[in-house]
Amino acid sequence: MRAFFIEATQTRVQEPRAARITPGFVCKGIARYSNRSPTQNYDSRRAEETRLVRDRYREICDAFHWQVPPRFNIAWACCGRWAQEPDRVALYCEDDAGRTGVYTYRQLQEQANRLSNALTALGVKRGDRVAIVMPQRPATAIAHIACYQMGAVAMPLSVLFGPDALEYRLHNSEVVLAIGDESSVRHLAQLRDKCPLLKHIIGVEGARETKVLCWETVLEKAASNFERVDTSAEDPAILIYTSGTTGPPKGALAAQRSLLGNLPGFQHSQDMFPREGDLFWSPADWAWTGGLMDALLPTLYYGRPVLGYRGRFDPEKAFYLMQKYRVTNTFLFPTALKMMMKSVMAPREKYDLALRSIMSAGEALGETVFAWCRDSLGVTVNEMFGQTEINYIVGNSHELWPAKPGSMGRPYPGHRVAVIDDAGDQVPVGVIGDVAVNRYWREGEKDAVFFLGYWKNDDATRAKYTGDWCRTGDLAKMDADGDLWYQGRADDVFKSASYRIGPSEIENCLVKHPAVANAAVVPSPDFERGNIVKAFIVLTAGIMPSKELEVEIQEHVRGKLAPYEYPKEIEFIDALPMTTTGKVQRRVLRLREAERKRALIKA
Repeated sequence: MRAFFIEATQTRVQEPRAARITPGFVCKGIARYSNRSPTQNYDSRRAEETRLVRDRYREICDAFHWQVPPRFNIAWACCGRWAQEPDRVALYCEDDAGRTGVYTYRQLQEQANRLSNALTALGVKRGDRVAIVMPQRPATAIAHIACYQMGAVAMPLSVLFGPDALEYRLHNSEVVLAIGDESSVRHLAQLRDKCPLLKHIIGVEGARETKVLCWETVLEKAASNFERVDTSAEDPAILIYTSGTTGPPKGALAAQRSLLGNLPGFQHSQDMFPREGDLFWSPADWAWTGGLMDALLPTLYYGRPVLGYRGRFDPEKAFYLMQKYRVTNTFLFPTALKMMMKSVMAPREKYDLALRSIMSAGEALGETVFAWCRDSLGVTVNEMFGQTEINYIVGNSHELWPAKPGSMGRPYPGHRVAVIDDAGDQVPVGVIGDVAVNRYWREGEKDAVFFLGYWKNDDATRAKYTGDWCRTGDLAKMDADGDLWYQGRADDVFKSASYRIGPSEIENCLVKHPAVANAAVVPSPDFERGNIVKAFIVLTAGIMPSKELEVEIQEHVRGKLAPYEYPKEIEFIDALPMTTTGKVQRRVLRLREAERKRALIKA
């Protein structure tokens, strides 16, 4: 079994003159796709794709090369160079109350300069961790740029975290300063005494707590010019904690160059981003890799505008926002797409959309949702796979190589990916194993996407590797074309009567039933079989649970999958437990089910 070697071209990012600013990432050999209009009629676009598209994967691989500059700074690449154009729009903003705003790159840079000066005056030094606990709002982007350009380490945290989750991360990371808004600053203030290294808290827009500095006052008093520090590409820039689906959250420390490592995947998954008129939006929280490295930062890197929406995800609101702002590119979790599909089956009859590209990641999308996006939205979804530690490593780019419904795709340019066994050996085609990425995409040349290591946890960092292979902990099998097929997390796969069962295929089958809005499959302990398949099901709005419906759903799966895969037990629930990144927490359901069975035995 061969691994796939792919080259990516990464030009050195210079500090260009205002009149000649150009993106720092170049894709060679695919220019003929770059001038197609995002608003082109869907039917003619599909016909054109059928005529033009062929499998160019190997051609693209052979044309790409990594060239990571020794000195690199995210703030300059994502804002400073574009700020030389005074009217270039960086950010559109809207909240759930309908308030809107627009920021240019120059305005973001000026505010970031003020914040960098203010943080320096408060004692923040190069390498210090700064917590950013805010949703999608201008202050969040400003805080990131300010940290990167002063050499501090930005640590984004979700506003959904409760006090315990916040305390663990603030204490473990040894944060010296935190920035929050009305959604988080109260929790931050309450935890101050429990985090002795946390010296200052800054509150944004109406966030008024005792001993909390006012964002507006802090910025107003600071100078608008700041001399950016000279950073190495290897210098730490971002600390993001894993979602904790398989144990205590670990802080993954990313280098300045990690953004460059994400760009090949971002560009290809967004159908050769950027094109003229591109505007990006994703509901993915900027506190997570999916929102920060798959949406906000790469969009800013290419000098395009991004929409930030501050509010809960709602499928109808998502369509409204995409129509209003003429969104062309988006990243939508499978859960979000399922909600949108169930809410508006024929969206193009109701909304005038400019959407040309969708990337989806976090869970397997499934054939039903894939087909709905293609037929009802007019967009072929590019599924993507990555992790906080090694992001954007596998996926599709349907205009350049075939996107197979249900497949994770192929390794993106620059990443040597294989499916390996426990010993670190590559398994044959069609055999399930652990998805792994090699430190080197070619002999002697490192992959730019890799994280630096887990914060204060060398043992966990070492355990992540088998030789030069970095294990993802996600199971898949590779076909003869090099496409990967997701089988679930290693700890999600279970055995029933000696059959090895992964939840993904069963869940995708369940969602094809019109009554099923979402589903999660876990093992339920059983005396005879060891485990049986149990499905937790969220029903489509307006559908009521019943024994008859339960049998109907079971027969639906029995008729499409292997006999041992249909759910022997079904439980209807209002909502599935989710991480803040939109992933189903099967571990929570698995533990709950095991406890239920233990209680039944005792009774």
